[in-house]
Amino acid sequence: MTVIIQTLSRWAIPLLLLGITTWGISYRVPIYESFVEGAKEGWQTSLRLLPYLVGMLVSIQVFQHTGALQRLIMVLSPLTDWLGFPKEVLPLALMRPISGSGSLALLTQVLETYGPDSFPGRLAATLMGSTETTLYVLTVYAGSIGLKKTKHTLITSLIADFAGFLASLYVVLRFFA
Repeated sequence: MTVIIQTLSRWAIPLLLLGITTWGISYRVPIYESFVEGAKEGWQTSLRLLPYLVGMLVSIQVFQHTGALQRLIMVLSPLTDWLGFPKEVLPLALMRPISGSGSLALLTQVLETYGPDSFPGRLAATLMGSTETTLYVLTVYAGSIGLKKTKHTLITSLIADFAGFLASLYVVLRFFA
């Protein structure tokens, strides 16, 4: 079964590209010209997104380097201790809605320090799969279409992330503790 999945994984993208090209040729679509036009649109979209992404990345760095993240962890520790949420995973839980690469680095740190089969390791891995990089996604999608009013979307997304945190804790406590 593993060999079949690896073979399908290796050939999925080339077969998809071949299928799209074949479909385009059968309908007499100018394939190369359509590709170039799509690339131009992608470039324009990335130029529109750049200021939003730079602002978000600078905010993340300021949040981390000023010690605000550590202070927030100290404030939340009594609540998370009461819930049974380990302090070792709290930085990941707070960083996950903000930054995918930052949270991946924190996940790696938890796994290297405590191991993947430890309670913090399992919780960190489950948390990564149960939540989203809310601020990054909101920045990219809202920025790409020029959406300015995102307050309700942000609140709803952060509530969903919190539900993902609680669900992760429940699942790991229920099935792995």
